[in-house]
This record gives sequence, C-alpha cells and structure tokens, in this order.
Amino acid sequence: MNDIKWLVQITEGVLNILYPHTCPICGRIPKVDRAEVCPECKKKIKYIEEPSCKKCGKQLLAEEQEYCYDCSKREHIYTRGLALWVYGDEIRKSIYNFKYNNKREYARVYANEIVLRHRRKIESWNADALIPIPIHQSKMRSRGFNQAEDLCRELSKQLGVPVLSDCIKREKKTLPQKGLNDKQRIKNLKKAFKTMNNDVELKRVILVDDIYTTGATINSVAELLENMGVYEIYFITISIGEGI
Repeated sequence: MNDIKWLVQITEGVLNILYPHTCPICGRIPKVDRAEVCPECKKKIKYIEEPSCKKCGKQLLAEEQEYCYDCSKREHIYTRGLALWVYGDEIRKSIYNFKYNNKREYARVYANEIVLRHRRKIESWNADALIPIPIHQSKMRSRGFNQAEDLCRELSKQLGVPVLSDCIKREKKTLPQKGLNDKQRIKNLKKAFKTMNNDVELKRVILVDDIYTTGATINSVAELLENMGVYEIYFITISIGEGI
C-alpha cells in the first residue's frame, strides 16, 4: 500500500512539472505556491459571501434579506443551491475557455474552490449522487466533453459522492438561454430532457452546472427527478448572477 501511495505521489509530481497548474482566470502559473487562483485575480472576481439567498444562493446586498428578488416572486422546484462566484467578465472568460478552448484542467480548480468554501453545507445535504446537467449530443460531438460532468467528477473525488451521468438525457437541441426572456426560456426547455432507465433509488441529489441565471434549466431537470421520486434536489454551479 505504501508503495502505491509513493508511486501516486511521484506520478503527480511529474505531471505537475510537465503540466503545471494555471490560474483559471488569467491562464498563468500562480506566483504563490499552491494557490488555485492568483492573488491578483482574486481581486478582480467576487466570491459568494453571506448574506446569500436561502433558495438559489445569489449574493444579497442587505443582511435582513432572506431571498433574492427572483426567488421571492417565483416558485422553484429545486430545494436549494449554491455557487462559487458572482458572474462577471473575468468569470465569463474563464468558463468560456473551460468549455470552448479545452481548458478541462480548470474543473479541478473550480471543484477545489467550491469544496474549500462550501464543504460543510454540501455535506449537510447528504446527497445520494451528483448529476451533471446533460448537453445535447451535437455539442458533445463538437466539444468532446460535458463541462458539467468534468466538474462533477472532480467534486466526487473530494466529497465521496458518486456521479450519476446517465439518468437524464438532453433530447432536444435548444437555443442558448442567454438573451431569452423568462417565458422564452421555459418554452425553449420544454421537453428538452428525458429520464433514462435507472435502477438506483435516489432520494437526495445535487445537480451540477456551470452557470445559473434564472434557474429554468435546473428547474426543468428537477421536475423530472421529482417525478422519479427524488424529494430533495440541490444544485451547485461555478457562477451565478448577482441578486437584489
């Protein structure tokens, strides 16, 4: 067993030399040892802090607030969610590079940061599985991977929660949600997902995606899971819009 651990450590050391960790914000090797995000970049981005919405996890402005404007006005099917960063220009670029410039190594950094800041809350959810929001097969062919699944697998390594990536399928090729209003988003996602055969009994799950805007995508998948008998549905995203 000690020989195996030693071999793993040596392998990781060699890989770190050949493929050094880069900051997911600026793309450079951090000057500070063991830093996930450069100290300079941390000044440009905004981590979600308290107070945050007790439903979707958006950053709130006032301590006396419990819910953001959106969550106070509409019903969401999911139980609760959290995000790492407030969506802004730097985060938008980072996620774009992650998804479209094959920066798959960023998944590990995102997962490390999420667990570092939110481990206690995530573990209190006592989830049976992590479920990535699926992408359409056309995107899978062109991109080669599902960014949500990569993030799921990195989170699973640290949290010990299994990944279940084949219980929900994206059947319909939808338009980008960005730029659509609320009604258009819901219509766009109608019949976009379907459940697959699943022998695992699930009671509590965590959905994983890159960005949360209005929650239309999370709600669409949560509705299917609710119909499957799942009664607590949480979510984790890399970023989320700012609440008011």
